[in-house]
Amino acid sequence: MQFKVRRMHVHLHPVWFLITLTAFAILIKLSWWQLDRAAEKTAQLQRQSEWQAQGPVNWSQLQRIALEDADLLEFADQGQWLSPVVWLLDNKIVDGKVGYDVVIPVQFNRFEAPILVNLGWVEGAASRAELPELEIPQQIEVQGLLRTSFANIRLGQNLEDLGRWPMRIQQIELDDLAQYLPQPAYPAVIYQLGTSPFVTHYQAVVMPPEKHRGYALQWFLLAVAVVGVALAASIRKEESDE
Repeated sequence: MQFKVRRMHVHLHPVWFLITLTAFAILIKLSWWQLDRAAEKTAQLQRQSEWQAQGPVNWSQLQRIALEDADLLEFADQGQWLSPVVWLLDNKIVDGKVGYDVVIPVQFNRFEAPILVNLGWVEGAASRAELPELEIPQQIEVQGLLRTSFANIRLGQNLEDLGRWPMRIQQIELDDLAQYLPQPAYPAVIYQLGTSPFVTHYQAVVMPPEKHRGYALQWFLLAVAVVGVALAASIRKEESDE
């Protein structure tokens, strides 16, 4: 591929042209992806701010809110732990220490579905064969953030059922956990932010939109740099041939 730029002939070998084009496309795609993430985080923060302005809702009020609108609302109510069911969400790191998030089912009306509450973090034992001893009150004052999106990609088996509680899990999957509940759970998780016997650490938005925009700019500048380097190399090559 050849073209002329201000009296200088630029020659791009087809292979290098293809490599440059591919690298440019990948970097631009990464830049757009970061911009999309920034827009997503901005929308989340806006939604959370709107719910905060309205104040926390209780279980009865939650039933009147469409599930697709309930994400990131603040929840506050007193419920009953469905003892002895406790799940330990594996591989959670807080302050550089490995442990578990403690997840329990809580019922606010014994005739209605329970909801899962993440009470916070507890440090794991030195041996994985040893599970932490937990003290959980029967009556739970739930004050936290409700999320309708909470599952991640996992590899391997989710449940580690040894016939006793607590039970270790890799991630929250409501279909897997339903067999241990009197009825299917409400399709959400509340992350406790109020008083808890464990370490509360949940953040809905870990990386702010501004950081994503900064990364987007970095990827874009790298894309420009790739093209610039390819052109500069081609021009020098052309001049050395004359």
